[in-house]
Amino acid sequence: MKKIFAVASFTAVLLASCTPKTSTPTAATGPATSTAEQIAQGKTIFENSCGRCHKLPDPTSHNSVQWVGIMNSMAPKAKLTDEQHQWVYDYIVSVKK
Repeated sequence: MKKIFAVASFTAVLLASCTPKTSTPTAATGPATSTAEQIAQGKTIFENSCGRCHKLPDPTSHNSVQWVGIMNSMAPKAKLTDEQHQWVYDYIVSVKK
């Protein structure tokens, strides 16, 4: 019985590791895809949604790759839609150092 369970568990792990990964929000794709108006909305969302729970980070404190990880972890907590997530990301990476 233990062997059957072990084989079943191994098979489940193997199948789970072979399934295609879900796509991450478009913030991970690189250059800004938002219009100037959407980027302005991103700034407003950043200030209102992010600032509601904690002090706002300086957008220049991280590079665009680091912001992908930060945004991917924080956007669900802020209940951002995929579009809002993209707009906020595009705003953040548009701020020049």
